[in-house]
Amino acid sequence: MGKIKMSKKPPRIDMTPMVDLFFLLLIFFILTATFRPQEAVTVDTPSSNSNTTTPEQHVITITVSKDNMVFFNVDNGSDSAEHLRAKVLQAMGSQYNIKFTPAEIKKFEVLNSFALPMDKLKDWINAKNNTERDVMHTGMPMDSTDNQLLMWIRFSRQYYPEYEVALKGDRDADFKEVKKVIDILQDNNVNKFNLTTNLESDEVTLDNL
Repeated sequence: MGKIKMSKKPPRIDMTPMVDLFFLLLIFFILTATFRPQEAVTVDTPSSNSNTTTPEQHVITITVSKDNMVFFNVDNGSDSAEHLRAKVLQAMGSQYNIKFTPAEIKKFEVLNSFALPMDKLKDWINAKNNTERDVMHTGMPMDSTDNQLLMWIRFSRQYYPEYEVALKGDRDADFKEVKKVIDILQDNNVNKFNLTTNLESDEVTLDNL
């Protein structure tokens, strides 16, 4: 009696669950990702040979533009649920008797650096677009009677003491203005901070050995 030949079929892998998993992960990352807004001012930073990088989260960024305007920015942290930026804004509002609506607070959380006094901040938040916001910048108050930069730094570190500070200065900025910012950092007991520069390669030749 002859043997019955079993038909040989190649194994079939059902890819449907894997495709579903891929789209679920994609949707998750889209919903949880935080996009970095455009910088309020462009600065031409000086060059250096240091390869130390500034952290991506929990950073206070202070920028001095070429026209010596000081900008302030603080991020929301690694977990958007912390709402650190919102807490700092509310603390500054309480300090200067300015009440922000929930919509203004939510909008502020996704905006970038700013250089203007507290009494102009609501108008800046409610501006239609970044072009309108850019023309509002007049500089962060830093005089002895109303040092608002000092207060922004103080409240930021009050809610998250481990905030690191990055100081970004344009190569054409007046050093006296940068020194003033450094003095304010030291007044807040911030004696260690990152200086943002352009990484420049250092070529080593036999003559240097």
